[in-house]
Amino acid sequence: MRIVIAEEDTLLREGLVLLLRSEGFHVVAAVDHPGDLVAEAGAQAPDLAVVDVRMPPTFTDEGLRAALEARRRQPGLAILALSAFVEDGYAGDLLAAGGGGAGYLLKERVGKPDEFLDALRRVAAGGTVLDRDVVAAQLARRRPGDPVATLTAREREVVALLAEGHSVPTIGRLLGIGTDAARKHAGDVSAKLRVPGEAQSMLSWLRA
Repeated sequence: MRIVIAEEDTLLREGLVLLLRSEGFHVVAAVDHPGDLVAEAGAQAPDLAVVDVRMPPTFTDEGLRAALEARRRQPGLAILALSAFVEDGYAGDLLAAGGGGAGYLLKERVGKPDEFLDALRRVAAGGTVLDRDVVAAQLARRRPGDPVATLTAREREVVALLAEGHSVPTIGRLLGIGTDAARKHAGDVSAKLRVPGEAQSMLSWLRA
């Protein structure tokens, strides 16, 4: 897998390069400016861009915008965006853009390599990944009377894991309940929320 990294922080950028190369990924470029990301993505034709959301010159959303421009020029480019903050507006922009695998993680997840690499691989395979803290913030903002209030504690766990982008079998493993039980909970959630019990639909429901 060919990866381009755009990260303003030198230590994190170099740490990502070392981690990914140690796992057998081909890091074709590592840059610290959004314009360089677009240029390198065009020159190197990577499969995945790992991108800091906030980059120079204003440190708002330049990294994310550059990644989306790179995808416009190279359809299908997967994007894994990293942020130091819970910014679900930016996460929503990325996920709503479509056109390829997409993920939004807090930078602290890089400190948990297994978790980070699992998310990276799912995004590269065309999946959608959303940081658990962003999911928690979205669930906390649901209005009184929202059907989420009818969910059991276990069903809320299933909703959160679906929204993070996990498959039903993976949810069963993470919760220690098995695939059949996880599938039943997902079905119950689907009926109560009136949305299909799968990750992309749950993400769309949370953003509505």
